[in-house]
Amino acid sequence: MTQINITINLDDLKAKVESSSLESPVKASLALLLNSLMNKERDEYINALPHERTEERRGHRNGFYERELLTGVGSLTLKVPRTRDGEFSTTIFRKYKRCEQSLILSMIEMVVNGVSTRKVTKIVEELCGTSVSKSLVSNLVKELDPEINAWRNRPLNAHYYPYVYVDAMYIKVRENNRVVSKSVHVACGVNEKGQREILGLKINHTESTESWGSFFDYLKSRGLQSPKLVISDAHGGLVSAIRENFVGTSWQRCTVHFLRNIVESLPKKGSEEARAELRDMFQNSDLDVARELKARFIEKYQNAKGYGKSVEKLDAGFEDAIQFHSQPVGHHVKIRTTNMLERLNREIRRREKVIQIFPNDQSAARLIGAVLMDMDEEWSKKRSLYLSMKK
Repeated sequence: MTQINITINLDDLKAKVESSSLESPVKASLALLLNSLMNKERDEYINALPHERTEERRGHRNGFYERELLTGVGSLTLKVPRTRDGEFSTTIFRKYKRCEQSLILSMIEMVVNGVSTRKVTKIVEELCGTSVSKSLVSNLVKELDPEINAWRNRPLNAHYYPYVYVDAMYIKVRENNRVVSKSVHVACGVNEKGQREILGLKINHTESTESWGSFFDYLKSRGLQSPKLVISDAHGGLVSAIRENFVGTSWQRCTVHFLRNIVESLPKKGSEEARAELRDMFQNSDLDVARELKARFIEKYQNAKGYGKSVEKLDAGFEDAIQFHSQPVGHHVKIRTTNMLERLNREIRRREKVIQIFPNDQSAARLIGAVLMDMDEEWSKKRSLYLSMKK
């Protein structure tokens, strides 16, 4: 790479600083520095100093044109050098890009953190004394796509994930001049070392056996092997897809969702004791004790008025909700529910509420992917393991 040596005229710098307002000496200094850099870049491109005649000369100067550069210290008006052949391009900013990189990253971060593009333009205007269009902010955020897509499609065959958690949430997306509801499928896993990872996400038209099957195919194509447990709620399409796609894998029904489903069928009044008995049943780490508590509950309430439906639900779903007992006792608390996904869903929902309606699937995958990437990185930096895998 060509090394460019810049010589700053200190007298000129001093004069510009002294003649500037008290609020802008930094701006004046930065403008002079950048203008000097661009002049040196043009000298290097032409391969000749001003008025120098050499055989190696590759072109001629053609004056300057003014262009604004938006920076953290405000808007700078720079004198950009030109050449007659029109081929010279400065490295100060890419063609048509008028924002310094740090400000670009700040704008991107604001959008990812749930600040609307409209609010971003107002914030930039207040900070820098100039405005940027919503389309500029949107186009800048699109620069996240390659990084997010690479993360979403990274190989998963470097680790084995004995526990995989899956869930879906719904968002609004514009499609063919209509606002439609779409599902966001998300998967997390705990690898053989006991570390958490976010395995992937996918936007689908609906939550069905076919859409979940497509999502699992996407994970398997990246190297995911059949886990010991898949933990989820009891959505019919999801449960069918788990059984079809992961041979030899047990399905752990989230006990929180299961208990909530049973409790909804209990009488509104006088059922406090029954609720406590249900909680004890699924919080117990001894499988024999859990089965005994279940048998007692059914015997006690099966003929009681208002308890019939709850007893039926318990009896039908009990086995699917106790699959966590097949794994080490130390893992039970964290593998019997989908609580690990709850914080993720809250973070996604907090950012998504600002957007309200995504313009297309790619914009939804971009923002949600960025949120999940940040969370995945946060998990990877934790010193403590999510689960101890020592036998």
